[in-house]
Amino acid sequence: MDKIVVNGGRSLKGTVRISGAKNAALPILISSLLVEGVNTYTNVPDLMDIHSTTLLLSKLGARVETGGSRVCIDAAGLIEHEAAYDLVRKMRASVLVLGPLVARLGKARVSLPGGCAIGARPINLHLKGLAALGAEIELKHGYVEASAGRLKGADIYFDIVTVTGTENLMMAAVLADGTTTLRNAAREPEVVALADTLVKMGADIEGAGTSIITINGVDSLKPAETSIIPDRIETGTFMMSAVLTRGDITLVDCEPDHLGATINIMRQTGADIETTDNSIRVTMQGEINSVDVKTQPYPGFPTDMQAQFMVLMSIADGSAMISETIFENRYIHVSELIRMGANIKVDGNIAIVKGVPKLSGAPVMATDLRASASLILAGLVADGSTRINRVYHLDRGYESIEKKFAGLGADIKRIK
Repeated sequence: MDKIVVNGGRSLKGTVRISGAKNAALPILISSLLVEGVNTYTNVPDLMDIHSTTLLLSKLGARVETGGSRVCIDAAGLIEHEAAYDLVRKMRASVLVLGPLVARLGKARVSLPGGCAIGARPINLHLKGLAALGAEIELKHGYVEASAGRLKGADIYFDIVTVTGTENLMMAAVLADGTTTLRNAAREPEVVALADTLVKMGADIEGAGTSIITINGVDSLKPAETSIIPDRIETGTFMMSAVLTRGDITLVDCEPDHLGATINIMRQTGADIETTDNSIRVTMQGEINSVDVKTQPYPGFPTDMQAQFMVLMSIADGSAMISETIFENRYIHVSELIRMGANIKVDGNIAIVKGVPKLSGAPVMATDLRASASLILAGLVADGSTRINRVYHLDRGYESIEKKFAGLGADIKRIK
């Protein structure tokens, strides 16, 4: 199993290109199940989750061609309605095939999903919404079985904001008979990107990016070409690295408008941040200010940046309180940061982080995708060498992260 070794102490400087967003690419690729014909996707990141998704689509009968950051998918030959456990267990986003399969084929059998161990993340809201659209739902032997004639539009309210739930039901509703209204819908840029893609395919969707999305069902869709939006979490991770190492990094091919909360919080730490339409420059000198932060659904501070921000607060001047409101088990990286000398106390969903002068390199274990990134950040500022084990999590969501950091001057390498 691969490991990443980081020798800390270098100030990072230079320019880094941001890759396409995994969390946008996955539902957009899966939306190809809704239409016959060749859909073309560009700026697709080279990640394990992308490979898992294209394999899943192939198993369902779609024809997939890949080359560089370009992926072409033709689901005209869609014949299979089952997403088996061996494919779904590796990636929670696999559950997104449920809505499109029921809408297109009238039936679906999808294994209950796996993924990172950061919380329960139940799919009950997906199932409740599909039932409202007219699907019959059964849970058997670890699988969700759904069947329907043509789905019918419905008024659906989400008890809690759910990104994948919003995406799944939006894809199901585009081919339903009548109008569907999703209330308390997720507002994330990735949801908007999916809606934009569906509209290119001929769907009638209004309100994406707000809490109320209206979908008027259509009889059929047509193929389209889509470019995947930049990854805002990768962007934020590299922004954090500039502040941590008192560096000067320019991020290009990114979308500053998607990072309002992150930019605001990082400016409070003392960072100097300049933005253009598609670039961000982050420079940092002097002490890092402690800042309290609370994770919230978009447009609030993202839970996917919490672990990285905790590293920043670990060497800040003073104490900070971090409140995690999205996932109940997203502090499992804390014990590894403590091994590196961080002073962190956790009480329920609250972490109190008291800054220390310096972290110390140590062997650590990656526990999930964003925790893996946080340990690299910790290694960049730690005294000595940090060896990060189980980095396969990184390859699910960061494209060539060690190469990008090396290009900025970090002493980092992957050991096969």
